[in-house]
Amino acid sequence: MVKKKRWGKKYVDKRNWKVYNEQLVKRGEFYINPQFLYTWNDEIKRMNNRKVGEPYLYPNSMIEFLGILHAKSFDCRALEGIMHALSKNTVRFPVISYSQINRRINQMDINFDEYKKEDIIVGVDGSGIKVSNRGEWIRQKYKIRRGWIKVVIMGDVKGKIVDIRVGNEDTDERRSARGMLRKNGNKIKKAIADGLHDCKDTFDLCKKLDIKPVIKIREDACTKSRGSLSRKENVIEYKEKGYRKWAEENDYGLRWPATEGIFSSVKRIFGEYVRSKKKRNMYKETKRKFWAYNKISAFGEG
Repeated sequence: MVKKKRWGKKYVDKRNWKVYNEQLVKRGEFYINPQFLYTWNDEIKRMNNRKVGEPYLYPNSMIEFLGILHAKSFDCRALEGIMHALSKNTVRFPVISYSQINRRINQMDINFDEYKKEDIIVGVDGSGIKVSNRGEWIRQKYKIRRGWIKVVIMGDVKGKIVDIRVGNEDTDERRSARGMLRKNGNKIKKAIADGLHDCKDTFDLCKKLDIKPVIKIREDACTKSRGSLSRKENVIEYKEKGYRKWAEENDYGLRWPATEGIFSSVKRIFGEYVRSKKKRNMYKETKRKFWAYNKISAFGEG
């Protein structure tokens, strides 16, 4: 067997492991850190201001707390039990029922609009989430095929999720990526993506939004414009420099922490399948996993 020559310099781990270890330890505090107990009354007053009908009894911060535990594989009945234990050992607040927990969690407004940084480098990629925890053998034996959930994320090179799109297995990854670029274009300076995104529409959109596209070009790509001058310029640059030089100069390797690293972390922490049965709830549960990852990551660094 011929040993392949290593591409580039030997990897040097510059991470401060002492600091990183403390961040990982601090993340654990998030799961048993019921801050909502200190803001309950003030939050309820704001939520019920000018509200018609039955007033809210449980604050949104408590539902977010339970939503993250739910993403961590606690079912709604277990969450009710956790609330009972907290109530007994703290201020004896009224305990929410599991049916209310389920309803409020599915009604949560999940978004990533709190990301405020500008001039960021982002990566875009897609991955799949299973719709059940069945093994491959049972699908083969009983000819069961339930499909899977397609997740397309936009992350920064620090491992934070900037935006997300969730749909079925037929979701167009390129169209989803362009939608996220349009929404967040004012704070992006460079977008990195694999060869799937090598298309005229994506290059033209990046040109319009003044975003530098770092997209791997197909080996048989034509150097003629064919309706997209932006893509032609990038194809010529790619072919003149070759893949390795082009990748080094454009930091193509940063795509990994911005996409693959996030997918790997989310699936290891929160699992790679959903427990919901209704399609709309599957999508919401999937989105909550990535939202929860952003929350605990920010808490660990704070």
